[in-house]
Amino acid sequence: MTGALPLAPETLAGWLPFWQAAGFFCATFVLEDAAAVGAGLLLASGSIAWPAAFSACFLGIWLGDVGLYALARFAGRTWFENSRLKKYSGKVARSENWFRERGTMILIVSRAVPGARLPTYLAAGFLRVPAVAFLLITAAAALVWTLAVLFLTQMFGTRLLHWFSHYKSVSFWVLGSAVGLLVGLRILRRVLSDLDRRRLGTRFVRWTRWEFWPMWLFYPPVALYYLWLALKYRGAMLPTAANPGIFSGGMVGESKMKTLQDLMHSSGEFTAEAELLAGDSPKGRLISLRAICERRNISYPFILKPDLGQRGAGIKLIRNEAQAVAYLQETQAQLMVQRFAAGPHEVGIFYYRFPGETHGRIFAITEKVFPFVTGDGKATVAELIWRDDRARFMAETYLQRAGSRQHHVLAAGETQPLGLAGNHAQGCIFRDGMRLNTPALEQRIDEISKKVSGFYIGRYDIRFGSEADLRQGTHFQIIELNGAAAEATSIYDARNTLWSAYRTLFRQWDLVFAIGAANRRRGCAPMTMRDGWRAWRHYAALAATYPAAD
Repeated sequence: MTGALPLAPETLAGWLPFWQAAGFFCATFVLEDAAAVGAGLLLASGSIAWPAAFSACFLGIWLGDVGLYALARFAGRTWFENSRLKKYSGKVARSENWFRERGTMILIVSRAVPGARLPTYLAAGFLRVPAVAFLLITAAAALVWTLAVLFLTQMFGTRLLHWFSHYKSVSFWVLGSAVGLLVGLRILRRVLSDLDRRRLGTRFVRWTRWEFWPMWLFYPPVALYYLWLALKYRGAMLPTAANPGIFSGGMVGESKMKTLQDLMHSSGEFTAEAELLAGDSPKGRLISLRAICERRNISYPFILKPDLGQRGAGIKLIRNEAQAVAYLQETQAQLMVQRFAAGPHEVGIFYYRFPGETHGRIFAITEKVFPFVTGDGKATVAELIWRDDRARFMAETYLQRAGSRQHHVLAAGETQPLGLAGNHAQGCIFRDGMRLNTPALEQRIDEISKKVSGFYIGRYDIRFGSEADLRQGTHFQIIELNGAAAEATSIYDARNTLWSAYRTLFRQWDLVFAIGAANRRRGCAPMTMRDGWRAWRHYAALAATYPAAD
C-alpha cells in the first residue's frame, strides 16, 4: 500500500514563518491596524521575525489602499459617467481641482486618522488623483505607519504578553487578544469622541420614544398592511390612481408647482402664490427670481424650495439676496419661489372624498408647533437645546441648522427658533388638532378640493393667523397640497400610543386603496411598477443634492 509520506516536523517548522506572514497579510484586508498590532506582539514574544512581520503588514496595508483607489477610479467613475448623475460633472470637476491642491496632506493625515482612510482613498480614486502620486504618497505613509505600529507594540507589548504566559507557545491566543483589544479601544474611542454622556443618554432614551424611531423600525407593520391591501385590491400600484389629476397620484415625483397652480387658479385667495424659476445656471435662475418677485410683488422674506420634495427637504426661508444666491448655488434641482405666509400658525389637514360623492370629509388635523429655546443670559443655544426635554432628541438637526449660532449666549428672555419647516422629520412638534375642526372649515376645504381636478385624497399644509379664522374657514393660506403618500401626521402627537398611530395609518391606507379602486373602475389606470421605480430613482437622486431645511 502506497501513499504520500507525512511531512517531517522540521519541514512544518520551516514553513511556519511563511504561514504567519500570509495570515497577517490577509488580516490587513479586514482590520489592518489589528493585524499590525498582532504582528508586533509576536515580535515581542520572539515568535516571528522582523522581515516577515514588516513585509506582510506593509504589503497588505498598501495593496488594500491601492485596491480602494482602483475600485473608485475605474468602476466608480465609469458608473458615474454613465448614470443620470453625470449632470453634476461641473461639481466633480471643482472637487478634482480642490483635491489636487490639498491631496498630498489629506492622504498623509488620513493614514493616522481612524475611519478616514476608506472615504479618502475612494475619493482620491473617484477624483482621479494621479496614480503615480497616489502610489508614492500612500507607500511612504504605509511604510512609516507600519514601522511605528510594529516598533511601539514590540516595545510595550511585553506587559500584555506576561498575562498570557501560560499560552506563550500558542500565537493565535496572542493575535486574537490583540484584535479584541484593538477593536474594543476603537469602539471606546469612537464613543468618547462622538458622544458625551449627555448625547449617549439621549440616544438611549430616544429608542423608548416611538415618535423618534427611524423609518426602518417604525414602518414595517405599515408595509405589511400595504401588501395585504395590494392583495385584497389586486394592485400594488393602485394608490397611484387615487388622484388622477396628480402625477403618480401623489405617491412620488409629483410637482408641487402643478398642484399649486391649480389652487392658485381656482382658489387664489386661499393659496400662497408661487412660481418656478427659469434658467439652467445659478446666475440665470437669480435673474428669473428677481423678475418673478418684481412681477408678483414678492418681497423678502420668501420661501425657496424644490419642486419635487418630501418630508420638508430643502425648504428655506430666504431673508436677503445673499441667502438666495447661496441657495441657488447648492443644487441644480428645479426650484420654486413662494410668497411667505407669515401665519404664524400652521396645520396639516388630511382630506378625502370618494369619486361620485358630493361631499368630502376631514380625516385628521395636525397642529404644528414650531420649537424654540429661551435664553437665560448664561447658556449657549447648544446648551439650551440639550437641556430641553424634547429638543435634545432632535439636537443633531437643530445644531446643524443653527450653525455657528449654536455657540451664541442668548440674553435672558431672548428666544431662538429651532426650525421653520412644518415637518416632523425637520424637528417640528405635532399635535392632534381635530379640536379645530368645524362644519365651516370642513365645508371650505371641501369646496376648495372639488375645484382641483382629479384630487380625492391628501393633505393640505395651511398657515393662518388665528384659530378663529381657521374655524370659520376664512383668512388662511395653503402652502402645499400633498397626494396619496401624505400622512395624517397627527399620529406623531407624543400623547398617542404606538397602536393608535398604526390604527390611523391603516385606516388612511384603507381609504387610499379604496379610492384608487373606485377610480380604476372609472377607467383610470394605475402607474406601472417600472415607471414608479424610475420616478423614485429620479427623486432620490435630486433629493441628495438638496440643502438642509430651515
